[in-house]
Amino acid sequence: MLKVLSMTRSITDDISGWGALFNGRAGDGNVSVMMATLLFIIPNKKQEGEKLMDWNKCMKLPWKIILLLGSDFAIADGDQTSALADILSKALYFLKFTSNNAATTLVAPLFIQIPKSMPVHPLLLMIPGAIGAQFVLLFPIGTPSNIVRFTTGHIEIQDMIKTGLPLKTAGTGVLSLLMPTLGNFIFYQFAKFTST
Repeated sequence: MLKVLSMTRSITDDISGWGALFNGRAGDGNVSVMMATLLFIIPNKKQEGEKLMDWNKCMKLPWKIILLLGSDFAIADGDQTSALADILSKALYFLKFTSNNAATTLVAPLFIQIPKSMPVHPLLLMIPGAIGAQFVLLFPIGTPSNIVRFTTGHIEIQDMIKTGLPLKTAGTGVLSLLMPTLGNFIFYQFAKFTST
C-alpha cells in the first residue's frame, strides 16, 4: 500500500496523481506517516481490541538506528537544497562529521560547478569526491553499517576512531596520489579517443 501511494502521488507531468488534491504539498513523508498511523488504528484480528501496532511494540523498535539514519537523510536534503556558497563553506566541517550519503550530496554540486570555470575534466573532481566521501569511517553516523554496529553496544567510538583514522589517512593518500597522475592520464586519453 505504501509503495502504491508513493508511486501514484504524481504519475507524470500530464497525469496528476492523488497529490494534486493537496496542491502538490503531499510528499513521501506524508505517505509514510499516514501508513504508520494506520498501524495504530487497524485491528490485528488476533485479540479483541488489539491493533497491529501499540506503544509497547513501538518501544522495541531500534530507535537509535532510525533517528541516526533519519538525521542523515535530513542533512543530505538540507545540503542539496542549499546554495553553492553554503555548500563550500560547510564542506570541510561536514565531511568529517556527517555520513557518506550526506557528504556525497554535499560535495557533488560543488564538483559539478567547478569544471565549468576551470580547464579540469569533471571526472577528476567527481570521482575523488565520491570516493573520498566514503572515508567517513571515524564516527557512528559515517555509514549505516557503522550505525548498526555501534547500536549493539559492543563497539565504542574510540574503537571506531582507532580503526577508521589509519584507513581514512591511507585512502586519502592513495586517492591524492592516483587521481592527478593516473586519473589525469586516463581521462584525457579517453577525451582524445572520444573526440576523434
